[in-house]
Amino acid sequence: MKKLVQGLLDFQRHSLPAYRSTFARLAHGQTPDCLFIACADSRVVPNLFASTNPGDLFVMRNVGNMVPPSDSSGLSLSDRSEAAALEFSLLTLPVKDIVVCGHSSCGAMKAILSGYNDQKTPNLSSWLDVGRPALAAYERGGKVGEGLAPYDRLSQYSVLQQLEHLKTYPLVRERLAAGTLRLHGWWFDIGQARVHAYRPDLERFTPIDELEGERMIREMEAANGAEEASHSAA
Repeated sequence: MKKLVQGLLDFQRHSLPAYRSTFARLAHGQTPDCLFIACADSRVVPNLFASTNPGDLFVMRNVGNMVPPSDSSGLSLSDRSEAAALEFSLLTLPVKDIVVCGHSSCGAMKAILSGYNDQKTPNLSSWLDVGRPALAAYERGGKVGEGLAPYDRLSQYSVLQQLEHLKTYPLVRERLAAGTLRLHGWWFDIGQARVHAYRPDLERFTPIDELEGERMIREMEAANGAEEASHSAA
């Protein structure tokens, strides 16, 4: 807590002048174009490793970066907080991309692998059920996470499972069908401080280096151009 207070004072003394105009603008509203779903783990700091500024990301964090699926009407089958953030971001903000970002050495994944179910932590035990479908995919095997520790492989499988959970929401399916929303699976290697992105064509997560980053940007620009052309034609 002492470090937190000292950090606040340091921000006010040294960093605030450079951000004063940014916060003055943001006081009138926010326009992030990405919903970023990350783990609550203190080692995972999206704004740091993605070099984003205040107002760039709408961030939702929880234990294990998970999203409970919904029923056919769009009502979450578990905790409602994630579904509320999803609805708010898509209906109120100009969000066109959703990133689910897992990470290495995730405590939630280790707990799921161990079959964690402790009566002293009923809420945590219940919440971890959201991640158990990923365990079944992990046990079936595949190329995802080959060579990694079991809990890291499960973490990558879980990212893919949460993307499938997102697709159970009618609002998400509608926007995917219309081409106005993109889903992305990312995974942060803490030890290497490097983000990997899932490549469906390769069936694995690959590091976002210069070449991969440029490829991703070209794909997004092409998709944006196609969307604009479609709107113009309409």
